[in-house]
Amino acid sequence: MKPAKISRRKAIETSLIASLAALGGLGFTEARTPGKLRNAMAPKPGLPFRISLNTSTIMAYQLPVDEQIKKVAAAGFDGIELWMRDIGTFLDKGGSQSQLKDLLEGGNLRLENIIGFSQWCSDDAEERKKAIDQLLMEMEITAGLGGKHIAAPVMGLQSLDPSRFGEYTERYQAILALEAETGVVPVIEIWGAGALHKISDCAQIVIATGHPKATMLLDFYHIYRGGNHWDTLDVLNGAKLPVIHMNDYPAEPARESLNDGHRLLPGEGVCPFNTVLPKLYEAGFRGGLSVELFNKGYWETMDAETLLKNSFEKTVAVVQNAMKVEK
Repeated sequence: MKPAKISRRKAIETSLIASLAALGGLGFTEARTPGKLRNAMAPKPGLPFRISLNTSTIMAYQLPVDEQIKKVAAAGFDGIELWMRDIGTFLDKGGSQSQLKDLLEGGNLRLENIIGFSQWCSDDAEERKKAIDQLLMEMEITAGLGGKHIAAPVMGLQSLDPSRFGEYTERYQAILALEAETGVVPVIEIWGAGALHKISDCAQIVIATGHPKATMLLDFYHIYRGGNHWDTLDVLNGAKLPVIHMNDYPAEPARESLNDGHRLLPGEGVCPFNTVLPKLYEAGFRGGLSVELFNKGYWETMDAETLLKNSFEKTVAVVQNAMKVEK
């Protein structure tokens, strides 16, 4: 099998647009009980973080979203991140939000986040207006599935102008205002090779909004790719971070040459998890670690079930090792 190369940034095209911190710690022991929905905030017994899966990891197998949910649940994950384009396709074909919500609840899966791409930060005012309409629709769907967060990467900008951070803050405030209508928080996302690639810039915008639910979406690959520093990551309030994208990266090629396809399964690269995960824990993070990969090599050598199994088991092993959890 040789699936076509898929670019996340090109994933904006979707039929949907046309048609439609709990403070648990290492001692948390609520188990997964068949037939009974677990506490939605609960990680695996003995683990400080939820182990989740972003369905980008299995996108090359072209599974419908209902099958994605079933397979992720069967692999043992605590949570899932779905892509809005896949939800849109499912709804376009006659599926319903209630069907997906039932599958999530039946699989004891927390809907960590929805991956959508609206141009909410565009310099074009008309484009921003359309983007807010699109985002509102996507947030309503997210709410209907029981979700509380939707990713908000800075689309449509090639770079940030330091003199215009006030404008960027106002644009994020505009979409944060939709939370009052939907109960869903747009989470501003850093991209290592994008306009917003510095955690410090992201934090500046988040803090300047003055909104109590404003927050950011971090990603271990993007943190490294964007030239950020691990040693100051813990100045953030980790309790405000609902989910972090979990992945690893290789020592070569050089940082500036890395792309999404270089992302590795946790533990297969050089990310300093043994330092970073304890830092995040001490900073208050108790959210989900959601495996997000775009690795063609994995897609060509594993079926979906094998990749899901490896994603889950390798992430658990990395967390256990970093946090000194008894196996």
